[in-house]
Amino acid sequence: MGQALPKPGLRPFLPADLPLLVDIYEESIAELTGEDYSESQQEAWIARAEDDSFAERLTKSLTLIATVEGSPVGFIALKDNELIDLFYVHPAAAGQGIGTMLYDAVEKLAGARGAARLEAEVSDNALPFFQKHGFQPQRRNTMPLGDEWLGTTTMEKRLTPQEDRKLSS
Repeated sequence: MGQALPKPGLRPFLPADLPLLVDIYEESIAELTGEDYSESQQEAWIARAEDDSFAERLTKSLTLIATVEGSPVGFIALKDNELIDLFYVHPAAAGQGIGTMLYDAVEKLAGARGAARLEAEVSDNALPFFQKHGFQPQRRNTMPLGDEWLGTTTMEKRLTPQEDRKLSS
C-alpha cells in the first residue's frame, strides 16, 4: 500500500525565506526549462536572482509560499493585484499540484480584491500550465537578459467579477 504524500500548506513570504526561494528559482530554471532554452539562456535567467531587485520584487508583491512539512517548495508573487510576477516550483515538487494550489490562491485573492484580469509573462515551458488554467496568449516577446534573449509570451485571463460569482453560487 502506498504512503500518502504530506499535505502542502500555504503561507506568506517572510524576508528570512529569501535564500530558499532563490534556490527554488535557480533549481526550477536549471532543471525544468532545458527543452525550451539553451544553457547560456538559463544561466542569464538564473543570474537575475543575484541582484537586490529579486528580493524587492518578492517583498513589494503579495508573495505566497507553498510548503510541504514546513519546507518551502514553491512560490508565487502577485504584483499590483493583476500581474503574476514570479512563479516557481522546485523540480522535486513539480507535477504534484503545488503550482495549481499557488495559482488558485492568487486568483481567489486577486478576484476578492476586485481584479478584472490576471496577466503573466510566461516562459515557453510554462505555457501549457497557464493555458490549462484559462489564460490566453496576447503577444510573443523577446526579453533581454545580459547578452542573451529569452522568448516569452504575455498571457491574460479575464476574471469573473465578484458580483457575478455571488449570483452563480
